[in-house]
Amino acid sequence: MSADEAALKTCHERINLSVAASHQAENGPVTTVSSKKSEEATYAYLPPIESTDAHLHEFAEAMRTVGKALRQVAEGKAAAQAEAAEWKRKYESEKAAKAHTHHSVIKGCSNCVKDKLEHLASKLTLETASADETGCCGNHGICSRQILQDQCPGPNRKSDGRIVGRKVPFRLSWGSNGDKNGQHKHDFVSFEKGDITTAERSNKQIFLKWDSPPQTVLFVTKPNSNSVHALCSEMVRWLKEHNNINIFVEPRVSKELLIEDSYFNFIQTWDNDEEMKTLHTKVDLIVTLGGDGTVLWAASLFKGPVPPVVAFSLGSLGFMTPFPSEQYRECLGNVLKRPFAITLRSRLQCHVIRDAAKDEVETGEPILVLNEVTIDRGMSSYLTYLECYCDSSFVTCVQGDGLIISTTSGSTAYSLAAGGSMVHPQVPGILFTPICPHSLSFRPLILPEYVTLRVQVPFNSRGQAWASFDGKGRIQLGPGDALICSVSPWPLPTACLVDSTTDFLRSIHEGLHWNLRKSQALDGPG
Repeated sequence: MSADEAALKTCHERINLSVAASHQAENGPVTTVSSKKSEEATYAYLPPIESTDAHLHEFAEAMRTVGKALRQVAEGKAAAQAEAAEWKRKYESEKAAKAHTHHSVIKGCSNCVKDKLEHLASKLTLETASADETGCCGNHGICSRQILQDQCPGPNRKSDGRIVGRKVPFRLSWGSNGDKNGQHKHDFVSFEKGDITTAERSNKQIFLKWDSPPQTVLFVTKPNSNSVHALCSEMVRWLKEHNNINIFVEPRVSKELLIEDSYFNFIQTWDNDEEMKTLHTKVDLIVTLGGDGTVLWAASLFKGPVPPVVAFSLGSLGFMTPFPSEQYRECLGNVLKRPFAITLRSRLQCHVIRDAAKDEVETGEPILVLNEVTIDRGMSSYLTYLECYCDSSFVTCVQGDGLIISTTSGSTAYSLAAGGSMVHPQVPGILFTPICPHSLSFRPLILPEYVTLRVQVPFNSRGQAWASFDGKGRIQLGPGDALICSVSPWPLPTACLVDSTTDFLRSIHEGLHWNLRKSQALDGPG
């Protein structure tokens, strides 16, 4: 036999060995030889080829590489199977331990406790629209909404004697043409014969109906006002004596009321930020006494869900404060006992991203604003230079005094002064309004609420920018820094005196004297 034929026969035998090793790796872990012995066996079975043919040399080296790769695959699979078996053993042991504990707890429960648990579970279940007495269709997310709770309604007394209120559930439903019977029309779109037509529409006024009477009210008041303090004291007395309501106030107000009279020792407050974060789990209703600034402050206390707000007008302008303070008994009586219209005012959540941190946000929690976030040039004498993006699309470069990103509720605030349009607060959108742009064609925009806006200071900007949130909390933005804004999932629900549209039109008529002018004479020109 020639040298070439011998080398070729050796290669065929090595191929058979590789196939056998592969089959063994696919059907179970390799346990016959260790890694080192396997490699030595492979090299022993593949002796050097003394042929002068360069191709046979290359082929021999390739087969050695294949043998080593197959060995590594087999070892990896064996290690993975061993690890999986270990995790399975741990999971089964933990599961058995939990099952044993659960069985012991259930065995010790009486039938009475079981009945209570079933009753509580039924309370925690979100009622569907089919069970709604108002006949709501259940096809619109908000038709039947209930605030869930982890404990039964009713006050609970702490070890220190303070009463802690429980959230009571409520339901939101659409109304039609101002009717409070809970019925509503559907937005129906017809596609007959390829034509798209809207058959009927609904004004979709939202109504709130308590499932049980509210038990806890939070008062947020305008500071440094004797008239507001006197009214707060009077309202707290009335709610406690006539409705047996638990009262929460701010720490500042608590001190003022206790100094005034020891009668107010039943009021509750919070001592730190951690307690303030749990307010939404205790408070059923918020009462604000002041102007729009007081409503903004009340909204800033809640970083997540916000209870319904009843805003009494005791300020200068009242775009969000429709209730007259002189009629507080009648107004609060209606809110506590009857369904009432509300406006869901969207809020913006903002994140600051530093260039040094790349994609990491500066703070763990977003900054929530009810009116607007403003990016301006601060004390710099240079124009603000900002690059703006909407999702992944470039919008424009702002060169001017700054930019306002506003909610529709904030359309009657700073955005209006900068030339933006007034927008109904329930219109789903984000206002994009420049401040004194150095351009004759830069007009304000209204963008859909589902977009995410990114405003960035470019590296070639001559100066820095400053961001402020509802007029406070200013943050400096340097070159490369960015501000991310989107609509928050937690709106601010404000009670309406009549309904959303009537209250909005009344506010711009009375607050701004919108389109007020002398009427034309009846006798014509001349």
